[in-house]
Amino acid sequence: MQKPDVIVIGAGGGGAVIAKELGELGLQVLVLEAGPWYGNKKWPHPNIEPGGVSSSCPNDLDVVLFKENYNKLENNMNDQISGKLRWGPADREHPPWNRSYHQRGFVWQNSGVGGTTQHYLANSPRAFPASIDRSWPLTYSELTPYYEKVEAELPVEFAPTTSKEELFYFGAKKAGWNLLPTLDVKTPGYRPQPNAILPPNSQLLNPSYSEEQLSWMEGCTLAGHCINGCPHGPSVAKIAKRSTNVSYVPSALQTGNIEVQPNTFSYKIITENHPAEGVRAIGVKARNTWTGEQEELFADCIVAAAGAIETPRLWLNSALPVNKWAGRGLVNHQMDMVTGIFNEKDLLSILGSPSVNPYVGHTSGARLDYPGLGSIQTIGTSPGLMASFTYALGKSRTKESAHNPIQKGRVRGEDLIELMADYKSSLNILICTDDEVDRRNGVSVSAAASDENGPIPSIRYTPTTNTLRKKQQLVKIAADILLQAGARKVVHSDWPDGMMIHMMSTMRMGYVVDQNCESYQVSRLFIADNSVLNNGLGSANPTLTTQVLATRTAKQIYKKYF
Repeated sequence: MQKPDVIVIGAGGGGAVIAKELGELGLQVLVLEAGPWYGNKKWPHPNIEPGGVSSSCPNDLDVVLFKENYNKLENNMNDQISGKLRWGPADREHPPWNRSYHQRGFVWQNSGVGGTTQHYLANSPRAFPASIDRSWPLTYSELTPYYEKVEAELPVEFAPTTSKEELFYFGAKKAGWNLLPTLDVKTPGYRPQPNAILPPNSQLLNPSYSEEQLSWMEGCTLAGHCINGCPHGPSVAKIAKRSTNVSYVPSALQTGNIEVQPNTFSYKIITENHPAEGVRAIGVKARNTWTGEQEELFADCIVAAAGAIETPRLWLNSALPVNKWAGRGLVNHQMDMVTGIFNEKDLLSILGSPSVNPYVGHTSGARLDYPGLGSIQTIGTSPGLMASFTYALGKSRTKESAHNPIQKGRVRGEDLIELMADYKSSLNILICTDDEVDRRNGVSVSAAASDENGPIPSIRYTPTTNTLRKKQQLVKIAADILLQAGARKVVHSDWPDGMMIHMMSTMRMGYVVDQNCESYQVSRLFIADNSVLNNGLGSANPTLTTQVLATRTAKQIYKKYF
């Protein structure tokens, strides 16, 4: 591609969306992605050899190659050091890209085309209206048409009910909560999870088809393991879980105006002083992750979509104008896990089956939302992830007593073996707190540590007293639902504060960027990732709202500059 109209940095949850929208408006867009591209003929062995340079043709997508890479092997996919879905270069002989932490925990993030949506659960709830209308420079009603557009594009559907959702609904109803059959949450209640996953395969219960045959047909197979990357579908564009590498990227390539260049780490924004616009973005310095070769690329507009950690790092390493909120205000939804273990006879009376079978269905298919506090969501992970996230990550360890049936903290040894023996009769609930924005939390760059891409991000996060109060209330609600459903034991994981999964708000709208997501201080520099979210959305999973803003921002870029 000759000099493009727009360069987009990052092909994840927001970058792929804004590229597709700009391409449909007729603009030439170059997308630079730091990680590999799985399922593209130009990179038949993406973790072994460099492969091609870029791809712009939808015919380059290959579902056989795609399925070879997303193989459901937990360690091979999710290991933070050597897994395919790690934050690091495609060459797994090289270490992951480093971060510095001021607290216990880690950032769970992916590189590669599709970004962190490669392993997301596809949970796609809208923000709580009150969280937008009270503090954003936009209103919820202004975003509603864009929500509808993205929900239709992905598409977003309410999750089907399998055993774990049925058990959750049973407990929530007994605990006195109401069903909320809505996308716009204004009062507390439970509902099916809105998910960007295709409806179940119409032949799922037809004994004439094997599991292998079903996996090559359109529709969700309810086989679980969504967190490893979904390999079910007849083509890349029809994979059931709608990560952006199988939804927006194929659509972007179809416009004929998009070129995607993986294995390219963008480490600096190039600017110039313009007599009318002041400091403006004109290009990007980038580095090939296989060869180390550096290049300068130029465009009329630059879009940073590298995520809530890397976008502020990019800003700070580019020596852009000082902004006291750049990198500040990190929100993390202060997560935790509560698990109920059930007796088979009790499950039989509720479900008609002696097992919950948490690995069946959408990984997260039900939720309870409580505006002002946050949300809780069912989680059905594979055994290895359950053992680690549910039982091994706790920062404390206490025993339950006759007066308190809830065990809190880390589980190990014989206790862990005993609990994992009850894997099939367990139900996990994830806590997502309506986290407060605190300027003391955020991302800076280390003065003492650099890698090949410059000074590394330094991450600081301490939840506020109010956030911790909200989390404890949500833990009580989750435990009560499990006990009301008949759990014989409840385990509260008590996660460390630094578990970073829903990272957002480090380049906040109204503080670093305007309502069109353009930088206040650098013209023609836009941001299209979770970092621009003004707050924690009430606790709603952030991807859908980021995609909504990216869709709206594309329109604003075209209107203002093209």
